[in-house]
Amino acid sequence: MDNNHSSVLAQIIRGRRSVKTGYKNIPVPQELVLELLNDAIYAPNHKLREPWRFIFVPTAAKQMFALEMAQHYPDDMFEYRVKYFNEPAAYLIIVMPDIDDPKQYDEDYGAVSSMIQNFQLLAWERGLGSVWKTNMHIHDPNVKEMLGVQSEERIAGFLHLGFFDEAPEGKTRTRAEEKFTVYEPTYDL
Repeated sequence: MDNNHSSVLAQIIRGRRSVKTGYKNIPVPQELVLELLNDAIYAPNHKLREPWRFIFVPTAAKQMFALEMAQHYPDDMFEYRVKYFNEPAAYLIIVMPDIDDPKQYDEDYGAVSSMIQNFQLLAWERGLGSVWKTNMHIHDPNVKEMLGVQSEERIAGFLHLGFFDEAPEGKTRTRAEEKFTVYEPTYDL
């Protein structure tokens, strides 16, 4: 498809980048995050379960958050992790139900993933960079306790947030035609 003739939405989808570094030292307003979330939650979700909740780490709390998070890593990684957790201007942690039913888990994780994509597209449109991270600490019981994640919940990921000067270069995607097949019946009716 010629990008010159694509919709505004298609341009935002194709233009969005994961911003991992290079965040400006500008606070991310809680009001902006809530505004984006109130649109992002219109993601499709089975039976309207809305299987998400959010923990916001504002810029003002980030340094203490970075120190607390780094405590959950081996001593030889502490300084590196403090620096790593101080890179974004803020965090949005996505929490979802932790259930044993594989069908419902798939439905809920799909809904959460859709909501996160909505959030990232809306954030990009407003000049707010983000990257969805699923590092091992999302499974650490001590991190879950630190964040107030309940026993019947799990962390779907950390969204690193911040305003930025330079967008990362885009990477080529495999065209859909290369991964597309058409079902053909094996016998006639």
